[in-house]
Amino acid sequence: MAKWRNHTQHHIVGDEIEVNPLFSRSGEDSIPRFRLSQDGLLPETAYQIIHDELTLDGNARLNLATFVGTWMEPQARALYAEAADKNMIDKDEYPQTAAIEDRCIHIMADLWNVPNPDDVIGVSTTGSSEACMLGGLVLKRRWQALRKSKGLATDRPNIVFSSAVQVVWEKFANYFEVEPRYVNVSPDRPNLTPEGVLEAVDENTIGVVPVLGVTYTGVYEPVADIAAALDQLERQTGLDIPIHVDAASGGFVAPFLQKDLLWDFRLPRVHSINASGHKYGLVYPGIGWALWRDKSLVPEDLIFEVSYLGGNMPTFGLNFSRPGAQVLLQYYNFLRLGWEGYYQVQKACQNVAHFLAHRIGQMKMFDLLTDGSDIPVFAWKLSSDASDLWDLHDLSHVLHERGWQVPAYPLPASMEDTTIMRVVVRNSFSMDLAHLFLEDLIRAVDHLQSLTHPFPDQIRQTKPFHH
Repeated sequence: MAKWRNHTQHHIVGDEIEVNPLFSRSGEDSIPRFRLSQDGLLPETAYQIIHDELTLDGNARLNLATFVGTWMEPQARALYAEAADKNMIDKDEYPQTAAIEDRCIHIMADLWNVPNPDDVIGVSTTGSSEACMLGGLVLKRRWQALRKSKGLATDRPNIVFSSAVQVVWEKFANYFEVEPRYVNVSPDRPNLTPEGVLEAVDENTIGVVPVLGVTYTGVYEPVADIAAALDQLERQTGLDIPIHVDAASGGFVAPFLQKDLLWDFRLPRVHSINASGHKYGLVYPGIGWALWRDKSLVPEDLIFEVSYLGGNMPTFGLNFSRPGAQVLLQYYNFLRLGWEGYYQVQKACQNVAHFLAHRIGQMKMFDLLTDGSDIPVFAWKLSSDASDLWDLHDLSHVLHERGWQVPAYPLPASMEDTTIMRVVVRNSFSMDLAHLFLEDLIRAVDHLQSLTHPFPDQIRQTKPFHH
């Protein structure tokens, strides 16, 4: 796809970039677009060319589609620039960065109620996708080791999650040769349920993955109820099936907004948790975290001792060299905000979500699906009062004319006939912006409702939404 896109662009924009004489400092008039120039440019000229092209990107503050953090304080940005050269893998050269990574792990272990802080093991990653891969890999290896110890076959592992799970778990199952068992969502069961889990698991199940903040709607799947069902299954059958909680979004929300909710290491069946520091951890991309309640849960053969740049160090991850700056930014937020600061930020986001969800739910052409009471994410669909001359893709297109990026997309398998629209409220989306968004939404809906002919098909947003 990338080659095809570049090929098309190559024919549209031409082979050369013409340098504006106002920016040129050494007489350059053009440079190749798709190959290296012979002599290069002065730094100011190279900067200006890229700077100009980036004006075509969207405004991150108006992107209501992404969960990823798009704003940090000036002090954090300064720290980011100072730490850009730090290689997270090189713990011998950057021992203090490694020590700060360990502090972050223990702060999250405390936040997620680990029974014994001395036993916890964790790792920073490039994001929750890598963290999920590591969590699933540990589940598979532990299951294999247990089966081998009993002389049982290990060639048919499966993993259970709802059909509304993030695509990374589909990738994990594909890459690591594990059968994915999807518990299909439905209007009656819109997320993973204990009943659905019990219908799917068997002796080859390496683990169950409930999501704390479903990508489609923002709801928490009932981790405690699923754990209780698996506890009862073990009492009846002897099957001991662990849970990995995908808390990519909710891991930095639930401890502050729903602190009495049982979803974390207070449940003995929860072996591991992942979260995205670059989502509601409030850090720039990309930083994720994976934690296990006990070192004994991570097979030793997954941890490598590496001699690197004069030191000997353990490494556990799918990546090797990667930036250390985001780890430091995570620690900056922990120091800067504390518990109360995180609460205030997440509560402000939830207040915005509740305000918008309530107002949108009052509009007769919409049916509200969720209101942001879990993570600050809410979703809605068209009601029977909406004109059949437009759909949510058309609404998304009209909103984009004002700069707002709001996705419209179908629900997962068995509910794919239902298209919904979703808003993610992040720290940079203030109540003032929420009022402005609501005004634009109302104007867009009034325009669409007034149509006497279908919205032009040629400008509809028809590209699939990748969550």
